[in-house]
Formats: sequence, structure tokens, C-alpha cells
Amino acid sequence: MLPSNPDRRGIRILLVDDEYDSGLSIKLILEAVGYNVDIFTNPKEVLLLFAPNYYDLLLLDIRMPGINGFELYQKLIEMDGMCKVCFITAFEAYYESLLEFFPALDVKCFIRKPVSQVDLITHVLRELNLDSLPK
Repeated sequence: MLPSNPDRRGIRILLVDDEYDSGLSIKLILEAVGYNVDIFTNPKEVLLLFAPNYYDLLLLDIRMPGINGFELYQKLIEMDGMCKVCFITAFEAYYESLLEFFPALDVKCFIRKPVSQVDLITHVLRELNLDSLPK
């Protein structure tokens, strides 16, 4: 387990995963190293409660009922054009195929479930353009 540091609470992450247990395990890993994580299982609820310029990073599951992760991202980016995002999936994601359906997609961060602690933190650090965990 990576060490915890309460001074890292400045970075806010929004996690949307319709599978509560999967999302909770990701949330616990991120909180253990000091990130502030809000978790939602319903993407429609996220659209109602989303606050622009509040989150540093969005972690969005791809396959969700009602609104998939790509559709949710498109709606959130309309509200906050500065959002950074990583997509989470238990399925193989082919970036080139995704571009056919979502030509404006400018995301290269895909996290494959199940994800290890090290891989998750590495993806988050890279997407936030951080060399190491925040102090």
C-alpha cells in the first residue's frame, strides 16, 4: 500500500462507475494516498450535480446503463472544457475504433479493470502532469 499523506487533499477526483464495489476499491486506493474522491454510480445524477472547475480529474467507467462513459464525457466537457479524463473499462478499448464513433475524442488515458494500485496511481499522476504524488 502506498503511504498516506493528509496534505494531498487539494486534488479532487470525480469517479463514476455503475459497479459500486469496483468504484469503491478505486476510491479507497486513491484516498489512501491523499486524493479527495467523490464517487457516483449513476451518470445521470452526475449531470445534475456536476460543478465546473471543481474537479482536477474525471475517472469514467465506459460501460454504464443509460449514458455510457463517452457520452457522459461529452456532456461534462461542454460544462467544463478543461476537464482531464481517464476512462475505466473491464473490456478491451481500441482507441482507433473509438475515434470512429467519437471523432472529437481527445483522450488517451484508458485504465483496464482490474487495476493494480501502482497502475492506477501511475495513470492519475500522468494525467495530472505530476512527477510524483502531491505534497
